[in-house]
Amino acid sequence: MAASGGVVVQFKTLLYTARMSQRLQGFIFDLDGVVVFTDKYHYLGWKRLADTQGWHLDETIGHQLRGVSRIPALEVILEHNGVTVSEDEKHRLADIKNEYYKAFLRDINEDDLYPGAVEFVERVRELGMKTALASASKNAEAVLEALRLAHLFDAVVTGNDITRSKPDPQVFLTAAERFGVEPSRCVVFEDAYSGIEAAHNAGMQAVGVGDPARLPNASLCMTDYSELSLEDIIERGLE
Repeated sequence: MAASGGVVVQFKTLLYTARMSQRLQGFIFDLDGVVVFTDKYHYLGWKRLADTQGWHLDETIGHQLRGVSRIPALEVILEHNGVTVSEDEKHRLADIKNEYYKAFLRDINEDDLYPGAVEFVERVRELGMKTALASASKNAEAVLEALRLAHLFDAVVTGNDITRSKPDPQVFLTAAERFGVEPSRCVVFEDAYSGIEAAHNAGMQAVGVGDPARLPNASLCMTDYSELSLEDIIERGLE
């Protein structure tokens, strides 16, 4: 009986070790619409540019720009309006939009924080998990500094660190590399369809933040961080 009991103990130990080896260890957060609401400032920047150029831009098109870096976002607007410009002109127009965006961004404040996001990230860190901010925005660090959030993340990846846009997984793989966690043990929090695809392309799990109808590719969607059981996510992932 003693031998049998020893085998059972060893078996339980192996199961526990296997389970622990699959636990999530890295939490990666997009910025816009996930931690803070800066998408409205981006939209206002694009809208001002469109208005000065005589282009049509409404909120339906604006939703397609979420999570997309400047040049690809501009190309969406150009295509919608049937406009063709040179590559140099694209960069000039994107720079103008960015100046508009930064001007609007001066008004950012705590009212622009996603409710419960800061407390959720703090809880993740209390449980010993790694955290990263991964955004296509080249102004992400400025937003973090303005809202005093930089200390919440072990790694920060912005549009200045990547060359490929979502749904390419580069931004999330770079975050995983920076905080030293295997991609398969990371979960991404994203509010854009292309961002969920990027997470999957990185071999990561993904939580959709926002309306489930807009994020049919997410394994799990939520609109309120209090809906999530953090301990369950860490132990079992999103299965």
